[in-house]
Amino acid sequence: MDMLVIRTTRLEVSDVEGHALTRKASMPPFTPTFTRLDLGDTAVEIRLGHTLLDDYLRFVAARCRPNSVLAAGYDLKVFFTHTGKDPLDITTTDMFEFIAAQRQPRHGANVVRIGDGERGLSARTIARRLATLSGLYSYLTARDLIRANPVPTGLSVRARTDHRRARRSAPLIRTPRTLPRILDSAAAGAFLGALRTHRDRAMILAMLLGGLRRSEVLGLRLSDIALADRRITITEGKGGHHRIVPIAPAFFTALTDYLDLERPTIATDTRIFVVLKGPHRGQPLTAAGADEIVRGARRRAGIEHLTCHMLRHTCLTRLREAGMSLEAVQAQAGHRNIESTRIYLHLSNTWLTEQYHHAIAALGDDITTTGDAR
Repeated sequence: MDMLVIRTTRLEVSDVEGHALTRKASMPPFTPTFTRLDLGDTAVEIRLGHTLLDDYLRFVAARCRPNSVLAAGYDLKVFFTHTGKDPLDITTTDMFEFIAAQRQPRHGANVVRIGDGERGLSARTIARRLATLSGLYSYLTARDLIRANPVPTGLSVRARTDHRRARRSAPLIRTPRTLPRILDSAAAGAFLGALRTHRDRAMILAMLLGGLRRSEVLGLRLSDIALADRRITITEGKGGHHRIVPIAPAFFTALTDYLDLERPTIATDTRIFVVLKGPHRGQPLTAAGADEIVRGARRRAGIEHLTCHMLRHTCLTRLREAGMSLEAVQAQAGHRNIESTRIYLHLSNTWLTEQYHHAIAALGDDITTTGDAR
């Protein structure tokens, strides 16, 4: 399992307080530098060039997965590149200005995304960046380096007249609830037909038939495969959670062909999916490499839009359509909260229709009879 190491020099509170007192108004602006250094096969170092930020990332690395730390580092880089201020000088006004800048159209004022109708960055991205900043300033508050968290939490919509009831507030960033896109049978067949290797087919079938995430597929190791039981163990699940899931025989057929015919004998890593050609032959396949495989097959199949996560959504939706219980779909998907699984009820083409017609049949002629009586 990859580990992420954040190396920083510890900064005492007294040192920071002294620094805050001696800062000059003419001090040059702070510009973060995102540095990522791979340390062998099991570690990577990330720094932003500011002691407080690097110290915070070290704190996050002790609690979160490597991808979460990478996202936090990038979010902080984006924010402090925009403001150009020292972290201790940030105000709530800076936060509002940052939100407004993130909302600016990226591809022209008249261009919106079909998925959510938004022009700037998606609300989910902005909300995640604000959450990262809130975490940073909660950390600085806990260290008594600032008096209050400058990240706004929301806007009050009702006066608090009853002390027994909590104050209601509207979220600062309202995230639209949109349904993910899935593939129809024809597109899925065309995409599978455009894959060029047994390795690629095995990877795609893991997502399309097993509902695995891209990171989970790339994290599979030889010891995770239970061929006799037609099951695999997911050890690189989201949040570090493990699970054991069944998967259709077609995946194991493609996997066996890949291991027997294509996987380089020079590969020493225990991860299953490795690079087949070029200078990195035998090394573990990266997320960028998997995305390139998907883009190439999508282009050859004539499909306008397709991602690894669409394959996962397609699998889980079809399982629900075939009658798999919501709890079973939750276990297959690796969702910690069943609310994340309920979206597949709405994606299913048959579930709502069947439920509606069953209910309307039970009502019989009551509704129409009432209308005629009037």
